[in-house]
Amino acid sequence: MQPKLIIHGGAGSSLKGKGGLAVVREALHGIVAAVYDDLLQGAAAAAAVVKGCELLEDHPRFNAGTGSVLQSDGQVRMSAALMDGTAQRFSGVINVMRVQHPIQLAQTLQTESDRVLSDQGAAELLRELNTPIYNPLTDLRLNEWLAERKGDFDKTMAGVIAEQELGAESEAGRGTIGVVVLDQAGRIAAGTSTGGKGFERIGRVSDSAMPAGNYATPQAGVSCTGIGEDIIDECLAAKIVIRVTDGMSLADAIAKSMAEASQNKRDLGAISLAADGAIAWGKTSEVLLAAYHDGHAIGDTLEWTGPELVGHIAP
Repeated sequence: MQPKLIIHGGAGSSLKGKGGLAVVREALHGIVAAVYDDLLQGAAAAAAVVKGCELLEDHPRFNAGTGSVLQSDGQVRMSAALMDGTAQRFSGVINVMRVQHPIQLAQTLQTESDRVLSDQGAAELLRELNTPIYNPLTDLRLNEWLAERKGDFDKTMAGVIAEQELGAESEAGRGTIGVVVLDQAGRIAAGTSTGGKGFERIGRVSDSAMPAGNYATPQAGVSCTGIGEDIIDECLAAKIVIRVTDGMSLADAIAKSMAEASQNKRDLGAISLAADGAIAWGKTSEVLLAAYHDGHAIGDTLEWTGPELVGHIAP
């Protein structure tokens, strides 16, 4: 089977002031190219998902790993999940600190009997693995937090993309990264990682480490981005995958789910792949920062704006 790949770097209100269209496109396309090369060399879906998430976590502009936003107390707490669609096995960590790649912890937990760990459990796992302590804080995110702190957190969440200048991202705050892969053997996997909303109450749990935000079966895989509470309320990722598993096409499953989310006034987006090779994405936000490889070339959704809720590429 020709492998397929789609990734996202969050969703927002516009690309103005978020490092520029060219910068975001270069970052996403470069990561798609690197992961797709591994897939052509025979990499398994779950391993390719982990690599894609690691590369996105390492990019300081995206709200995951290095460059994650700060919570209300000035600390970085991250969440991540991995789901192997072939095994239908979900694993993840919630509000983990001082680690470079939260997705690696989710990967480690794939083979454990306890597969989702919160902050204390994740910290103990880090010690067991002898993982080096890492500080994911960047100056851009610290300055963002300090500037907002002066106003006693007027924003409900931090910016989706880290800015060179303060204040440029005031309308966008749906930062998450995600990867969905279909490999040469027809296996599907999905991974999602986030630094959270930013400025949130300590202990708040995002959708990223839940099946609501990250889900896969042998038939389809989905990673979500947007306002986590909206994604949880829609149980979006699982809903889309279950509809495909029940016989609906991926494009129709995304379209129906996005129509429902729009009617419910949700603010979110999703990327997805199906076992037949179909690629689809959807959003109720203005912009979805996603890129994909359809087996022939790299494309993206960065200039996909307007009233359309769904885009897709037939198998």
